[in-house]
Amino acid sequence: KISHLIVMGHSSCGGVQGCYDMCSGRAPELEEQTSFVGRWMDILRPRFESLSKGDDATRVRQLEKDSVVVSLQNLMTFPYVESAVENGRLALHGLWMDIGEGGLEAYDPEKEGFFAI
Repeated sequence: KISHLIVMGHSSCGGVQGCYDMCSGRAPELEEQTSFVGRWMDILRPRFESLSKGDDATRVRQLEKDSVVVSLQNLMTFPYVESAVENGRLALHGLWMDIGEGGLEAYDPEKEGFFAI
């Protein structure tokens, strides 16, 4: 009976930073199969591979936003979610918040980007 589901990412996300460090080779302990954070962030690994060039801070911020998109895509792999979305009973929304600045951005799937709201 839920009509709207929000996936919310945020700046300075420790999990995303862990994924970035793991994929950059700076946190080999996260590669271990026993690492909860490493296995949790494996779903984001393909996005790390496609990050554009730039400084670490810019790339981590992009990965934070990408994590929202990946989560939305992952939700659509559940048949009951996909059916509810396709039938108009459920709307999925992606948001990203800059905790330090208080800014809020929404994901626009048509434009494939985040925009201030």
